[in-house]
Amino acid sequence: MPLLKKRGGLKKLRGSAMGIKKELLDILACPKCKGDLVLTLEEDGLVCKNCKLLYEIREDIPVMLIDEAKEWNETIKTKDN
Repeated sequence: MPLLKKRGGLKKLRGSAMGIKKELLDILACPKCKGDLVLTLEEDGLVCKNCKLLYEIREDIPVMLIDEAKEWNETIKTKDN
């Protein structure tokens, strides 16, 4: 879990994945089919299981362009497995 330096010690940030807040993850949808996205186990991408596409997260920003998406296969584990 990421840490935030705070006066008097360190504080853990909750609800963030690689800097992406849970609120953002809850509203993001696949740009191709508008379906749900699932965070990868390594927290480096978002997967649409309907389209079998992986949208990478680069520098804490999800790249939600269909042309930039990579083909997803089940060897890349997601948080819902």
